[in-house]
Amino acid sequence: MKPFWSLALLATMFMMVGCPDSGGGPESGSTSGGSAGGEELRGKIVVDGSSTVGPIAKAVIEQFAKLHPDVRVSLAISGSGAGLKKFAAGEIDICNASRKIKDSEVEACQEAGIDFVELYIAIDGLTVVVNPENDWVESLSTEDLKTIWVKGSEVKKWSDLGKEGYPEEEIKLFGPDADSGTFDYFTEEILGERGNIRSDYQPSANDNFVVTGVEGDKHALGYFGYAYYVENKDKVKSVAISHEEGEPVAPTPETIESGTYSPLSRPLFMYVRKDALKRRQVVAYLEYVLSDKGREIISETGYVRLSDDQMAEQEQKLAEAVASQAGE
Repeated sequence: MKPFWSLALLATMFMMVGCPDSGGGPESGSTSGGSAGGEELRGKIVVDGSSTVGPIAKAVIEQFAKLHPDVRVSLAISGSGAGLKKFAAGEIDICNASRKIKDSEVEACQEAGIDFVELYIAIDGLTVVVNPENDWVESLSTEDLKTIWVKGSEVKKWSDLGKEGYPEEEIKLFGPDADSGTFDYFTEEILGERGNIRSDYQPSANDNFVVTGVEGDKHALGYFGYAYYVENKDKVKSVAISHEEGEPVAPTPETIESGTYSPLSRPLFMYVRKDALKRRQVVAYLEYVLSDKGREIISETGYVRLSDDQMAEQEQKLAEAVASQAGE
C-alpha cells in the first residue's frame, strides 16, 4: 500500500469505498444478513484520525470492500487529536490514533456518554529522516534531537551542534502539526512534554508534505511514521538513533518489534464506540483488521504486526465489547 495523501486535502482526505450508502450510517445498522461471517452486509462506517494509521486503514478498506461491496466506509485523515475530538462528539465510529488516548479525551467521552473500546493493532517506529545527499549525518542521539527541536533552541545551522564535518548551513525542519499523534509522541518522548517545540519549522497534517520538504532540501530534517519512510526510501534517508549511553539503532521491523529502537517505537490504536458494535458491518470491519489477512496488510504497509498472543488479546477484547452490546 502506498501512503499518498493529496497536499490539497491536508487534514481532510475522504475515501469512499463500495456502493452508495443504503441508509446505514453512524446511527444506523442496516444489514441484509445477521452475521459478519460471510453473509451480505450493508451500511456505513465512519473512520477518522491518524495519518500514521491511515495507510493501514486505506489498505484494509480496499480489501474489505471486495468482501462486502455494499458497505460504505469513509476514511478521513485529520490527525489523532482532531479525530478524537470528533470521536468524543459522536461524529465518527472509529478513531485511528498513533498515541494512547489522553485523560482529558477520556473525560470528554464520558461527559458525552460515549463508551469505547481500545484496540492495539500494530507497532510503529517514528523515523527521523534527512535528504539522501546529506553525507554528514548517519546517526543522532535523542539529546541531539532535543537540542535541535526544543522550544527556544539556538540551533540554526548544522554546525551549531558542534560536530566535526557538520556544515554551516541552515537546518530546514519539517514535521507533523499539533493535531498529530506523532507530534504528541515526539514532543513528549524527546522534548519532555507535549508541545515543547520550537515554532520555526514547517508543520503539516500531511506526512507526504514532510517527505517532499526533506526530499527538496539537502539540509532538511524531518520525522514521521515508519511506513512513510519505507514507501519513500528513494527520496529520504533514515537516521539511526542512540538513546542515553546506547549505540545508534536504525529503524527496521526487527528493531521496532524488539523495542531496541528506543524510545521511538510506539503502539498504534483504533478507538471504537461501543454502541457502533451493534452494527454488524462495524464488527465485520474490525474482525477483518484483526484477522490474519489484516495482519498481512499491516506488514505490507510497512508497520510491525502484533504477535499471535497480542492479537488474540485484542480479538478477545473486541468479542467482549460486542457481547456487552448484545443485550442493550
